[in-house]
Amino acid sequence: MRNFVKILLLKTIIHFAAFIPAVVMYYLAIVDQLGSDPVEEIIHFTGISALNILLITLLVSPVAKYFKQGWLINVRRLLGLYAFFYACLHMLNFLFFELQFDFSLFIGEVIDRPYITIGMLAYAIILLLAVTSWSKIRKKMGKKWQALHNYNYLLVSLVCIHFYWSVKSEIIEPSIYFIMLFILLYQRKDKFKRWFKR
Repeated sequence: MRNFVKILLLKTIIHFAAFIPAVVMYYLAIVDQLGSDPVEEIIHFTGISALNILLITLLVSPVAKYFKQGWLINVRRLLGLYAFFYACLHMLNFLFFELQFDFSLFIGEVIDRPYITIGMLAYAIILLLAVTSWSKIRKKMGKKWQALHNYNYLLVSLVCIHFYWSVKSEIIEPSIYFIMLFILLYQRKDKFKRWFKR
């Protein structure tokens, strides 16, 4: 019962922390309070928010293990869905503001620009993970579900590469994200070793 209350409280905090910033950013965009390039601001915000939440999902397991708080694992699905939410906003903002929903131009961009190619591959993975995150689908998939959701590590790596390639000359911020990703993946070194031994 105590863990149920903790989970409910933490999920409530996650809802507020993840959803309200999006509402505020779009409001600021509508009232023209995002500077000289609001389109760039909103696209960057939604993309970096998706990446931040993905990294937090990777942080949950080490924290739960270190502090012996297994109930924390119960919030990973919610975090993953909010990462998907921001990824959808990121792509829709790009399609609407940059390309005016010109899908032929979009296909050309995916083919011609490697960072967009990587971004779309990442989006395809997170879409698949989001669709299969529901309990009924998880039960039907059995052991295949865990194998599929291990692609979360590839997903976060691709998003970091997408971010790095998209900012071009700026390397400090993307480098910080790569360092955080390395630390989080290093926490799973034993798990990766077991994979390679199979």
